[in-house]
Amino acid sequence: PTATGTVTMVAVLGGRGVWRLRLLPSALKPGIHVPGAGPAAAFGTLVTSAKVTVNGVQLHYQQTGEGDHAILLLPGMLGSGETDFGPQLKNLNKKLFTVVAWDPRGYGHSRPPDRDFPADFFERDAKDAVDLMKALKFKKVSLLGWSDGGITSLIAAAKYPSYIHKMVIWGANAYVTDKDSMIYEGIRDVSKWNERTRKPLEALYGYDYFARTCEKWVDGIRQFQHLPDGNICRHLLPQVQCPTLVVHGEKDPLVPRFHADFIHEHVKGSRLHLMPEGKHNLHLRFANEFNKLAEDFLQ
Repeated sequence: PTATGTVTMVAVLGGRGVWRLRLLPSALKPGIHVPGAGPAAAFGTLVTSAKVTVNGVQLHYQQTGEGDHAILLLPGMLGSGETDFGPQLKNLNKKLFTVVAWDPRGYGHSRPPDRDFPADFFERDAKDAVDLMKALKFKKVSLLGWSDGGITSLIAAAKYPSYIHKMVIWGANAYVTDKDSMIYEGIRDVSKWNERTRKPLEALYGYDYFARTCEKWVDGIRQFQHLPDGNICRHLLPQVQCPTLVVHGEKDPLVPRFHADFIHEHVKGSRLHLMPEGKHNLHLRFANEFNKLAEDFLQ
């Protein structure tokens, strides 16, 4: 892998990020604001932004901090580092950690290529994520994975056990149920989304790419429903060796509690932490609480 392009300084987006499956109209609450892509005044923290060629594509990432402990932030569906992790890029301890937030291929600024969803897209993301961090010369990393990024983290930890130090995941699922599939189908048509949720993604991607990619994502995630037990990565959970913290928001309307319980039960030695008021985007709505929880666990 080779670094490419000019390193620039960009402002980290703060406040409310974009999250996978937060798009279901019944789950959206008044007052939730999702920022658009690009510099914003909410967080003035400057981070390094660059691209690195990994596995044949240019992957965009942001980096901040100077600590010995490297952390990779993995966003959710249609997400990017700047839209999904503003409070973490701004406030995670920069003396203890070096924090990297990436845009998976086809998402955010890791385009081209266009995003696609073959049967192994989560495995592909896991390899891309690990190879990105190796390209950046990190000898070992911890993962903070949200939603789709949590699934990617589980696969990475199972398949690259010597490289993953610790892991925090939330809003993730290891399999797809009929109920999950109904939720996915309900968000296929982006024209029906809440405007506050839709507009920032339109600004980031343009309406056509945004709408087309959402439809492809729905088809991509629903394909797991047709596998035995709806399997995404449930068969890999016993292979996870790193210390793992599973966080679940008790008021998450999009990922039921049984998904967190299943991961906790099948990842040996994992811890489950429940946030009574937490929803799917708990790391944004309760950023201070989440950041402290993550920092304490990672240390």
